[in-house]
Amino acid sequence: MNDLAVLGSEEWCVFDELGIPAIKARVDSGAKTSSIQASNTKIVMRGGHEWVQFEVHPLQKDRRITISCEAPLIDRRTVRSSSGVSEERLVVRTPVRLGDQKFDIELTLTNRDNMDFRMLLGREALSGRYVVDPGQMLLMGDFSQEDLDKAYAPYIQKKTGLKIALLASNPNLYSNRRIMEAGEDRGHDMVFLNVELAYMKLDANAPEIRYRGGNILNEFDAIIPRIKPSVTFYACALIRQFHNLGVYCLNSAEAINQSRDKLFASQLFAKHDLHIPITGFAKSPNDTKDLIKMVNGAPLIIKLLESTQGKGVVLAETNKAAESVINAFKSVQTNILVQEFIKEANGQDIRCLVIDGKVVASMQRQAAKGEFRANIHQGGKAGKVKITREERKLAVKAAKILNLTVAGVDIIRSNRGPLLLEVNSSPGLEGIENATGRDIALAMITTIEKKLKYQAVGE
Repeated sequence: MNDLAVLGSEEWCVFDELGIPAIKARVDSGAKTSSIQASNTKIVMRGGHEWVQFEVHPLQKDRRITISCEAPLIDRRTVRSSSGVSEERLVVRTPVRLGDQKFDIELTLTNRDNMDFRMLLGREALSGRYVVDPGQMLLMGDFSQEDLDKAYAPYIQKKTGLKIALLASNPNLYSNRRIMEAGEDRGHDMVFLNVELAYMKLDANAPEIRYRGGNILNEFDAIIPRIKPSVTFYACALIRQFHNLGVYCLNSAEAINQSRDKLFASQLFAKHDLHIPITGFAKSPNDTKDLIKMVNGAPLIIKLLESTQGKGVVLAETNKAAESVINAFKSVQTNILVQEFIKEANGQDIRCLVIDGKVVASMQRQAAKGEFRANIHQGGKAGKVKITREERKLAVKAAKILNLTVAGVDIIRSNRGPLLLEVNSSPGLEGIENATGRDIALAMITTIEKKLKYQAVGE
């Protein structure tokens, strides 16, 4: 034991063969296997053996830097995360330098974008080599910011791209941070615009959009709307104004409005022969009993017309409870939908992320115990899922009907086939990126590039 080197709770690792000059790891003897942040994984054949190509963003909260790596695939392993979710991960082997020592290490590839460290150093790598003193850190040497800037300078591209605005409310949300990072990684000038701090001048000769302080915002090539329900009306007015100024909008104001009106959206889906759960809508309390009967009785779902993340969605387990809740909403002039409950789904649904007419990622969500809503924000757990051809077709058609370039399409599996639940025009990225390992934010940025016929230097 006395011959073993001492590690702190965090240490810098170097992967020469992967081309990673420095990546900070959390040293965790409680974890068996080491892991590294990886996205866009792809298996290729080299000399009759499987290799993995993958991308690493080695510095936390800095997606300007992308390292393209490849290493031999040695295993596929089921790993349980700290949150209790099991997933199958690809395992590679490659040399690592830790201080003065260099040795081969096994790494599982996973999405660690929401973790504090891009790498975790587990006990398999520590065994026979190190002991851990959790009260210390960086005992194997430190990298200053100057060291990191120098090491990663060749990987940072100068911004020569588009000027893109993210129109939202909170710059610290995972989805918004990821979009900003992905745009910067592609060399674009990314600007965050708070919806409520922008205002407009309507004038035939000199229309404008201004930002608090009087700055004129007429110079953008594109905007990405990420609109919360409470500001839909105002935000859509801004989006229309940007469009009138010749700015490309990733989702149009009309498309966002259609998606937010669940009644109108449901009518459009039914009109275009997209199968949805039986849905009812009525104004008078005198029709409540028949409304309940029309959707096959309780249990049934009651939805506010403008709800997101599972908020404003109620399960009524008896006809009497359904009647009470429906009439309570009607008494305060609140518009709701009443929808049949798909019992056989067992609290599961599927979220398909559709971008530019293609399903780029899909995840299955499982509701928490005692909960019927599978939304991540309501405690639901997400995992990979293989969707059917019919489900893929349903998701793509739903986004197309609403004219959404980016859409989160929710589908539920029933005894009569897949049913369309709803379509979200500002889908969250955290759950689906973590579940699938797909870079959704990058797909959004490259879609803008495609629409504007932009080509990066060197491509």
